[in-house]
Amino acid sequence: MITLLFLILTAPGVLSSSTQLAGIYPQDPAVQIGTSLTATCSVSSELGLHASSLFWTLNGKRLPSSSYTVLSATALRVTIPPLPGSRQRSGDNLVCHNSGGHVLAGTCLYVGMPPVKPINLTCWSRNTKDLTCQWAPGGQGETFIRTKYTLKYKLRWYGQEKECEDYNTGQPCTCYIPSELALFTPYEIWVEASNQLGTAVSDVIYLDILDVVTTDPPANVHVSRVGDLEDQLSVRWGTPPALKDFLFQAKYQIRYRLEDSVEWKVVDDVGNQTSCRLAGLRPGTVYFVQVRCNPVGILGSRKAGIWSDWSHPTAASTPLSERLTGGSCDSKSGQQNSTLRRDLKQFFGWVRKHAYGCSSMSIKLYDQWRVWLQKSHKTRNQVFQDDKS
Repeated sequence: MITLLFLILTAPGVLSSSTQLAGIYPQDPAVQIGTSLTATCSVSSELGLHASSLFWTLNGKRLPSSSYTVLSATALRVTIPPLPGSRQRSGDNLVCHNSGGHVLAGTCLYVGMPPVKPINLTCWSRNTKDLTCQWAPGGQGETFIRTKYTLKYKLRWYGQEKECEDYNTGQPCTCYIPSELALFTPYEIWVEASNQLGTAVSDVIYLDILDVVTTDPPANVHVSRVGDLEDQLSVRWGTPPALKDFLFQAKYQIRYRLEDSVEWKVVDDVGNQTSCRLAGLRPGTVYFVQVRCNPVGILGSRKAGIWSDWSHPTAASTPLSERLTGGSCDSKSGQQNSTLRRDLKQFFGWVRKHAYGCSSMSIKLYDQWRVWLQKSHKTRNQVFQDDKS
């Protein structure tokens, strides 16, 4: 809490600087929105001022004399009606003046609301090395006065309570615990919110670090063509390096999009493979591909981990189909190409319906069909050339 103003008036050259000649009570009060406030300005008789000659200002604006009450020759009281939330975090300025407008004393009013119980407390550990927790303020989230959030944690049953110290200023309501965390032991974690009007405590969550592990994104993501197959791309990646020494299985997801699109298509059935083939793509098109990882059963944990961030986008293009770019004036040849395109469209429909994703059996069957199709196409071209000869 920052006190903006508390002025002490002394008679120059007569009294010591520690002698108080005027003051306001209460000093730096906190007031809940919708509540009125009464404050008193007291002056020393040595100043030779009568209370009836004084006046008050709030944030530089003079308060009406109808709100004043003369308590004695040296004390003037003011009653302030209910105010909205403080205009600034440092408080609203309430000042007592003499008849000439000179400042005698001042204080800050903090008008706001007590904190509400924080909600949605969640935590995750990157590679079992640390712990990051995030939460949200309860209610409207705005108290109008400075509210402090403190993340506290301890080992369950016998641990000593500790406070998180590394709060991320770029991400409000986030705190980072860098080290000295125990594995195979549950923690109790909670958040306390406090300001001048009160304190609120979140629900306590219980977790084992191994149950909230997330990894770095998969490394060395490579995307390449599959021979001359114009509708496929091969994706390969490496296991997250920080977890190579841990006993765990991994689930992976792939997502990809067209170069000129913002919509991603997600492949969920990758399992624990570190490679996948995308089928049913557009020929001659640039695709961006990303991969992410979820550690499952790390060091015997029964819970699934947390999805990592997506890897950096990797781009690759599918080959351009010769049948789509080539031209022919032969009506019979055009009719054959039309038949082939119709058959290909039907097979694509079957692949999308029955073999979406990374099914090796379906892709293998598809490859065999494509090889047969290419051989058949070459045979027809050879017969056509022989007939011309």
